[in-house]
Amino acid sequence: MDLRRAREEYLSYLAVERGCSVNTVAAYGRDLERYVSWLGERGVTSPDEVSLELIEDHVRELSARGLAASSVERAASAVKGFHRFMLTDEIATTLPTADLPLPAKPRRLPDVISQADAARLLDQPFPETPTGLRDHAVLEVLYGCGLRASELCGLDERAVLLDEGVVRVFGKGSKERVVPILGAASATLERYLERGREALVGRTRCPAVFLNARGGRLSRQSVHAIVEKYGRVVGLKGLHPHTLRHSFATHLLEGGADLRVVQELLGHANVATTQLYTHLDRSHIRRVYLSAHPRA
Repeated sequence: MDLRRAREEYLSYLAVERGCSVNTVAAYGRDLERYVSWLGERGVTSPDEVSLELIEDHVRELSARGLAASSVERAASAVKGFHRFMLTDEIATTLPTADLPLPAKPRRLPDVISQADAARLLDQPFPETPTGLRDHAVLEVLYGCGLRASELCGLDERAVLLDEGVVRVFGKGSKERVVPILGAASATLERYLERGREALVGRTRCPAVFLNARGGRLSRQSVHAIVEKYGRVVGLKGLHPHTLRHSFATHLLEGGADLRVVQELLGHANVATTQLYTHLDRSHIRRVYLSAHPRA
């Protein structure tokens, strides 16, 4: 089997057997398409023709092109996983990546806004229209539940249990978690569901909670545009949905929430990922989630 066919087999394995998200599979697909094409330009088409020296040259070239360190690290990780898969599946007889170190990835603290800025963003006047009610709910749920933009877009009505104060979220790798939705987020979402969503529903009756003007599921790009738009109104230029997620976690920890609780709320597989937020002052940490979140 040549490298191009092996790439398709690996991407299928990631999607079906590993349950990786569509975005992860697409990103690895692009990285490996570039890798396989690069090898092809050098006359290498068979898995067993690949050497560690070739792979190191490829990774160095990616860095020389000016790719972000995180992109180079992901590409190298994709190549390592690809070769490990080929060896395990007996497509290849060698593992040239066995001694390949991953490039150092700079540890960057998450962008956050202050609690005062969050209040200004969420307490500004919103239009009393279906889309205005939706936009307000989008911002409250992103900040009140710490969701990723993709998770918010993927929310269906049946996953929202306001009477129980929770939403069922499907995160990376289709892993389900239950997140509290309380206080301002719950009230604003209920208002949108009762007064705004029905006006946006189209003929297809899309099950999504958040709908666009045509009645379809709101896209991640639209969520980004909504967050940036209302952020700009209150002077928070370049505001991103992930900033609201980071702020959710940071403000919980500032209010006294336990790190493990925040890990579960964010859906992090490893607590080390959540520990990025412990750069803040934790001298006043005393309380749990309900008393911790500024809008709960």
